[in-house]
Amino acid sequence: MIMAEPELPVLLVDEVGGIFGVLEAHLPLLKKHFHLLTMKELLENKACLSAKVEAIYVWWCRPVVDRELLKTLPNLKVVATSGVGVDHLDLKLIAGFGVRIANAPWGVRTCTADIGVALLLAAARRLMEGDDVTGATLGIIGMGSIGYQTALRARAFEMKILYHNRNRRKEDEELAVSACYCAKIEDLLQHSDFVMLVVNLTPQTYKLIGKRELELMKPTATLINISRGSVVDQDALVEALQSSVIKGAALDVTDPEPLPRDHPLLKLRNVIITPHLGSRTHKTTRMITEEAIDNILAALRGLPMPSEVFPD
Repeated sequence: MIMAEPELPVLLVDEVGGIFGVLEAHLPLLKKHFHLLTMKELLENKACLSAKVEAIYVWWCRPVVDRELLKTLPNLKVVATSGVGVDHLDLKLIAGFGVRIANAPWGVRTCTADIGVALLLAAARRLMEGDDVTGATLGIIGMGSIGYQTALRARAFEMKILYHNRNRRKEDEELAVSACYCAKIEDLLQHSDFVMLVVNLTPQTYKLIGKRELELMKPTATLINISRGSVVDQDALVEALQSSVIKGAALDVTDPEPLPRDHPLLKLRNVIITPHLGSRTHKTTRMITEEAIDNILAALRGLPMPSEVFPD
């Protein structure tokens, strides 16, 4: 007797291809483990399909996992999102429906650190004409895995490393990158030639850098943001750049993304803006999807997830 193959679990995605859809190159990888269902297909046949969805893969913040969607998916077990940030997810709401949550932090570590250093070098050469990063002081706000990878790269340029973090790194980790801990963010801002933001967006870090913080920075300093646009008060940043409170800025993230074409940041000559390219490499996006798959499969089997996220 030939046994029928078990049905694959249904994974809900926003769409395939397009601006916000999962990448077509990743379809073979996803379809090996799941039956894919798009939001369009779900909405067209909600009565028949809602109960079949067991997992959601949030790619580039889509689909939006809100109360209305959660109420229509009675058998949903896990929401896995691409990348590190979970500021686009209502963690308490999702957990309140008995649904587990996972992010994908490991795949983005090195490539996001790379874009941070790329912006650092571009800022030094373009904004501070003919300047160099060798021997300069880099202040890293947020010394998690990406921040630490950035520090490792900066040491190759013989930079002095200051860092501010919720939790101090172990002594051997500090020694490995010759980093000095600043318990107060003010000390880091006042002594850094380059300030790099590598924090998650939370209520505590929303507009972490505003008018006061920018005025604490050296007038020759450059602000680099590879975290989230809302970590910086953009109005205050525009004013600081226009009035030479700081020398320049290099941003891989803005609020919103993309900026309106008439936004004042786009008119300033002392700003470099890249369109959130930190994790946009072929290798990294595949690693993110692989990590999401591992998390989803673990959740569906009732096992610990490699990258589970819990509400505060």
